[in-house]
Amino acid sequence: MSDYFTRSLIVHEQLRGKIGIHSKMPVNTRDDLSIAYTPGVARPCEVIAADPSKARSLTIKHNSVAVVSDGSSVLGLGNIGPYAAIPVMEGKALLFKEFAGIDAWPICLDTQDTDAIVETVRRIAPVFGGINLEDISAPRCFEVESRLQDLGIPVFHDDQHGTAIVLLAALINAAKVVGLELTEMTVVINGAGAAGTAIARLLRCVGHDPNVCQPVKDVVVCDSQGAIHSNRKNLSSEKRELLAYTNRSNRAGTLSDVIQGADVFIGVSKGNLLTAAHVKSMANEPIILAMANPTPEIMPDVAFAAGAAVVGTGRSDFPNQVNNVLAFPGIFRGALDSGATRITEEMKLAAAKALAATVPEPTADRILPDALDRTVAPQVAAAICKIVENS
Repeated sequence: MSDYFTRSLIVHEQLRGKIGIHSKMPVNTRDDLSIAYTPGVARPCEVIAADPSKARSLTIKHNSVAVVSDGSSVLGLGNIGPYAAIPVMEGKALLFKEFAGIDAWPICLDTQDTDAIVETVRRIAPVFGGINLEDISAPRCFEVESRLQDLGIPVFHDDQHGTAIVLLAALINAAKVVGLELTEMTVVINGAGAAGTAIARLLRCVGHDPNVCQPVKDVVVCDSQGAIHSNRKNLSSEKRELLAYTNRSNRAGTLSDVIQGADVFIGVSKGNLLTAAHVKSMANEPIILAMANPTPEIMPDVAFAAGAAVVGTGRSDFPNQVNNVLAFPGIFRGALDSGATRITEEMKLAAAKALAATVPEPTADRILPDALDRTVAPQVAAAICKIVENS
């Protein structure tokens, strides 16, 4: 891992940024200049002033996304601030371009005030066709996303929903490998932040039509204090809301207590928290999706030796990488192409199913496509467009 860290630093020093702007038209003559800028540009300005919706067909708005962060929850690094967040947001913008042809801009805000973030995004929204919220800590991220849903363009917090979508796709295919239905599975999620909450909601089909969404049997969410249950004191409002659709048996205790007999472990927390003994206490042929980075909750070889049937992590050097790049480029591509005004629950479910379907015959070593598979984003985008067309 240290070699990747060193090589990455060298590349960033050499490039001084991983993205840039390129021109779509030449400016070699006075004629070119007169069309691109004054006086000719006045005409499209007048057309847009008369009908603001024309901005989608006459400007970059039709294919642009703002990648917005306040630097408060970056990767596993924590609250490192807006300047240190720039390399990650640049990387996100690069992936938007590489996998979906979308022009994305990193916008790192020098504030962690919820009202200020919401107001800033509202003021910059006219330029963009979508807003990708990134690495904003919970619980503020929930409020920021919720308050921006009336912008008229898709606003999507990828740490929540991108992670949940890819996770669900992985679980759909892992279930096929072990011969279980989702409705038969008991799941333990370690981590009650943005990702853990969104995963729990999606696995329990919160907000989804029960005719098209199969909820897992039950989900127990753990934080650093153990299982979240109704008898715990001083639960935040967000954690108490989790109890409306999780921990139906009101199980209490530590991770060691509630993981016993579980079919699935999902980790969105910290490295090395899951042990071989934990895995051995689970149901027969358990599924382990340990996504902490750079060190997963348990290393795959340890999990397999303890009896795991399928193991996935967030790392690219192991099979079954649960990587958001499998979701967000296609989701925004579909949303932009279809003119969607928001990312609905139905779209999230359709994206997960489309992603799972890209691996028609899953195996223990392949429940998801490779993160570099360029055919994935178009298939996810098509599924999004179909939902919009039929709505």
